[in-house]
Amino acid sequence: MKKTLSLLLFFVVVSAFSQSSEDTTFVKVRYGHKGFEFNTSDNKFLLQIQGRLQLRLSTPGDQDPVTYDDYLTENKTAFKINRARLKIGGHAYEPWLKYYFEYELSQSNLLDFRIMLEKWEFLSFKAGQWKVEFTRERFISSGEQQMVDRSLINREFTLDRQQGLEVYGHLKGKGILDFNYWAATLTGTGRGSTTNDDNNIMYFGRAQWNFLGREVGFEGSDLEFHEKPAAYVAFASATNQSPYTRFSQAGGGSLVGFEDGEPGQYRVNQNNLESAFLYRGFSAQTEWHHKNITDKLNGNTTTQLRGYYVQGGYFFHYLFDWFPKKMEIAARYAEFKPDTDLPENLQTETSIACNWFFHGHKCKLTGEGSYFSYQDKSLPYEGGWRFRLQLDFSF
Repeated sequence: MKKTLSLLLFFVVVSAFSQSSEDTTFVKVRYGHKGFEFNTSDNKFLLQIQGRLQLRLSTPGDQDPVTYDDYLTENKTAFKINRARLKIGGHAYEPWLKYYFEYELSQSNLLDFRIMLEKWEFLSFKAGQWKVEFTRERFISSGEQQMVDRSLINREFTLDRQQGLEVYGHLKGKGILDFNYWAATLTGTGRGSTTNDDNNIMYFGRAQWNFLGREVGFEGSDLEFHEKPAAYVAFASATNQSPYTRFSQAGGGSLVGFEDGEPGQYRVNQNNLESAFLYRGFSAQTEWHHKNITDKLNGNTTTQLRGYYVQGGYFFHYLFDWFPKKMEIAARYAEFKPDTDLPENLQTETSIACNWFFHGHKCKLTGEGSYFSYQDKSLPYEGGWRFRLQLDFSF
């Protein structure tokens, strides 16, 4: 019933938009790169509507293994609608006053809602709820990933979606003097949480140097075939005090060993150093994460977590004419240390994927094989394979 009412309201809004003529004579309708577009003749109002489905088959399971017991569970082959999204965005009153919201239909979750003031390229403002730009692989849409999904370390280090205010911009200089920046104050309690648990809010900052003088967008694979190389290095940092030691689409949560946090119990400071590179069908990206968790209620004990991944992909058709033009081969290696004081404890992921792009990221088929390993000084070594097949379809 809730979904039905939401859809009815959506169509009423679209109808009202298309019939409004206060300052315009007609509304242009077309299909663009962000779905169906309704645009007034004076360009003061734009409404973009896009839907997306993601179907996934996985065996022996779908989720990344987190604990030792995850390697011992029975085969649970799954076929599911992994994501079903409705995306609505555009601008209102002025082309630089933009809005966007995204709804997960399968779980009835409002994921994103934000208003952006982007009148100046060097200085823009954002308010609402969105995925914080802390890591490249998390900020890239799940429909534009190079692999089936994000790496083993995403669960431990992402800030995911938060509510708050942000200032950001692009400082376009000559040659190597090309930078992007983001700075935000956030509630620090995750998606769907409108209040902070105490007087300590989350602070986030990111600086990105486009040292070849060209921006690199938040999208996996070099589908555009960059004739000139584009690259960046970026550093991001965040600090927060809350009951939570991790975040996901579900909101605030807990890492293994930090369950049932009290308000303000955990001070979390984390940094990320990352890079990306695109050139003539080749793409690469890396992230290196450092996270400190201090338990303020139990003697201020601090646990240090480390993790990194390296990932790359290539359209081999540009090297061998006989190789399919629409096929990309990609690979990733990720490593996570849950406590640097216990160097023997280590989790790794090695994955290889094959993408077939029917219509770019909007319609693609991805097959992936991953090998995970779990090392703990007090437990026997465990490892295992997982295979996934995924179809992304946007319209």
